[in-house]
Amino acid sequence: MKSQDIRKAYLDFFKSKEHLIVPSAPIVLKDDPTLMFNNSGMAQFKEYFLGNGTPKSKRIADTQKCLRVSGKHNDLEDVGFDTYHHTMFEMLGNWSFGDYFKKEALAWAWEFLTEVLKLEKDRLYVSVFEGNPAENVPFDQEAFDIWKQYVAEDRIILGNKKDNFWEMGDQGPCGPCSEIHIDLRSDAERNAVSGRDLVNADHPQVVEIWNNVFMEFNRKADGSLEKLPAQHVDTGMGFERLCMAMQGVTSNYDTDVFTPLIEKVEQITGLKYTNNEVKDITEEQNKINIAIRVIVDHVRAVAFAIADGQLPSNTGAGYVIRRILRRAIRYGFTFLNKKEPFINELVAVLATQMGAFFPEIKTQQNLVTQVIREEETSFLRTLEQGLQLLEKVVAETSGNEVKGEKVFELYDTFGFPKDLTALILKEKDYTFNETEFDTELEKQKARSRAASEVSTEDWNVLVEGNVEQFVGYDQTENEVKITRIRKVDSKKDGILYQIVLDSTPFYPEGGGQVGDKGTLVSANETIEIIDTKKENNLILHFAKQLPQNLNATFQAKVNTKLRALCASNHSATHLLHQALRTVLGTHVEQKGSLVAPNYLRFDFSHFSKVTDDELQQVENFVNARIQEHLPLIERRSIPFAQAIEEGAMALFGEKYGDNVRAIKFGDSMELCGGIHVNNTADIWYFKIISEGAVAAGIRRVEAITNHAVKEFFAHQEHLIASVKEALKNPQDVVKSVVSLQDENSKLKKQVEALLKEKAKSLKGTLASQIQNIQGVDFLAVEVDLDATGAKDLAYELGQNNNNLFLVLATVTEDKPMLTCYISKELAEQKGLNAGQVVRELGKYIQGGGGGQPFFATAGGKNPTGIKEALEQAISFLN
Repeated sequence: MKSQDIRKAYLDFFKSKEHLIVPSAPIVLKDDPTLMFNNSGMAQFKEYFLGNGTPKSKRIADTQKCLRVSGKHNDLEDVGFDTYHHTMFEMLGNWSFGDYFKKEALAWAWEFLTEVLKLEKDRLYVSVFEGNPAENVPFDQEAFDIWKQYVAEDRIILGNKKDNFWEMGDQGPCGPCSEIHIDLRSDAERNAVSGRDLVNADHPQVVEIWNNVFMEFNRKADGSLEKLPAQHVDTGMGFERLCMAMQGVTSNYDTDVFTPLIEKVEQITGLKYTNNEVKDITEEQNKINIAIRVIVDHVRAVAFAIADGQLPSNTGAGYVIRRILRRAIRYGFTFLNKKEPFINELVAVLATQMGAFFPEIKTQQNLVTQVIREEETSFLRTLEQGLQLLEKVVAETSGNEVKGEKVFELYDTFGFPKDLTALILKEKDYTFNETEFDTELEKQKARSRAASEVSTEDWNVLVEGNVEQFVGYDQTENEVKITRIRKVDSKKDGILYQIVLDSTPFYPEGGGQVGDKGTLVSANETIEIIDTKKENNLILHFAKQLPQNLNATFQAKVNTKLRALCASNHSATHLLHQALRTVLGTHVEQKGSLVAPNYLRFDFSHFSKVTDDELQQVENFVNARIQEHLPLIERRSIPFAQAIEEGAMALFGEKYGDNVRAIKFGDSMELCGGIHVNNTADIWYFKIISEGAVAAGIRRVEAITNHAVKEFFAHQEHLIASVKEALKNPQDVVKSVVSLQDENSKLKKQVEALLKEKAKSLKGTLASQIQNIQGVDFLAVEVDLDATGAKDLAYELGQNNNNLFLVLATVTEDKPMLTCYISKELAEQKGLNAGQVVRELGKYIQGGGGGQPFFATAGGKNPTGIKEALEQAISFLN
């Protein structure tokens, strides 16, 4: 049974059980501050489990793209070394929100596996929670009794809290779970050792395929449990593992989920992958297998993350994606001998293989390919730089053990992997101190944990029920009551309070727009709201202090000045999007934005630099729409399909409901939940400040509107006045500047000519100072030239001498530089290296450098070290 058929069979089965089939949410979470990525099937439904929202149906099923590479659920280091862990995986899930419970969930799970898929019953084992008296949670007798209807008691395993009690996090909904495991070993192996003894023992062929979680409790901040008002079912089945079971193989990588990707890697590299049935493979072949598994797994995670809008970067979720991709590149570099980009070529295979069910990978194929190729090229350069740095570290090491701190520096600063360092050192008969490395790594992790450490208290609920609503589209001030509060303590922000209101005009951060600020005012006090965010469908108002009377009636007042500036910038991003598509082409798609009061930032797909002429056309287009005084046409609740049919732009990576809000200015129409001006005239003026690359195929425009433009023009006027004053107030400022540039250019040429003449005149003087030391023509001397002059002089002296070892020192503006020239013939005969020479001598001037074996330079900070550096140069001839 092919993987596509297995996926369809699952969804069809639960559709027949009256479940609403919903699409996968994006793999990148944008409105949940507690998670970077969707790491489980239930993540997109958290608000329903918490009671903060009402689902479209009490029964839902889907297949969800998940990513587990950080935090509590972190499988990254296992990936490639075993046959069943993955970074990205699909989670088949069915949910009940206060509807059916254990009886139906377990019965349907058994029915689907044994009657629809016809898996052998004697290969299946189930587990139930054994109970935890310390937390007053009893043995799950109900699940045990249900399972006895389907399986023999010796196939029902009692599991502890670690294996059979599922929790969303340190706080929140949780409950006992019942897992289904399958034994995929041969009959002989099963007869020898019971599968029961191998459940939850990390055996590669005895694996969990389905987990049925019964949400019965809420975990409070103090660790205690309280009963939830409604009971929910949250199930998850590993799609890749299910395919393994259905396709009669013993490795996820031997299923048709991965084999097309593996075949492509084999084609590109000329190397062969051996499937899991092949035993007694060589150590070399095992390394190749691991590398190929790493690559085909990681490309899926990276490709889908990029398609959902997360670009590789140096921070946050972008850093995680970059780290995954670099791990794949490194395995290809080290074990598959691929020194050129190739992983990007796998995207086409993914698009063909998964595009029908996940259309985003097909639609975004070109962008994903370009971004991965650029990242590969960049990191391969980093690897080359790392090799050079490692050479320097080895050269500076006495003995044959490199300090762990040095290896960590390579890892932390340059992204050079520890195991690659170990491999290269081993080839040179060196090792490194792993204990020191691990110590530095732990220090870094501790710093990171400390910086992000947050403790959150339980909600103090003042008003029961889901009474909260947002009224900010129509009001910036209204009468409110507080419905719940909680205290949050973080290392970064200190103690803050999150306040939820029954009816709020404050816009929560989302869609690129920053959250509103303002005040809560009662008869006796004023509380400042410093930010507004949304979490699990609750709008959270952040304050540094709580009101003295939490039950009072307040006036919620948005800072309308900041709100108006944000609205101006947000509406401008819509017009900018339209302008870019008009000027550059309809391939342009929004890839991210930031809308703040003082400026806007807009990322978009485009594969070349936007020219000055094109930028001017874009700016003119937006300002023309502003001049047209286009009114805002807002439709609060329009069916998604209708909005798209009418031409509304929907953004990839965003999660939309059945009904959406559409914003229209003239011909610009987008799906958007943000705050906008009532008329484009309110924007006043639009000015582009910068344009540049963010990643391969992604450009960024930064721009300003409204008051920021007025300040910009005022600053420009002041700047021009200052320039005029500096130029003695000429009639024509431009003509005066051009004249000054021409004069400067002529003087530069004169200086260069004089320096060349000076170098030539020095040639004769220095040639007479060359000494023959141990058969080598040697000279180390300081000269009064700049770096270019020193280079010219070195080549002049070496022009007719194939036996020259020369070191020249120069100082320009208190910055010392060493220039080393070694005749090519001499470098080859004696094994000399100019790069090594300047790296060693550079220490004396507190600097460093490098270059080729016959010519290299090193800059530094300490001119007083020149004398000793020149004295030490002769030591390289000993």
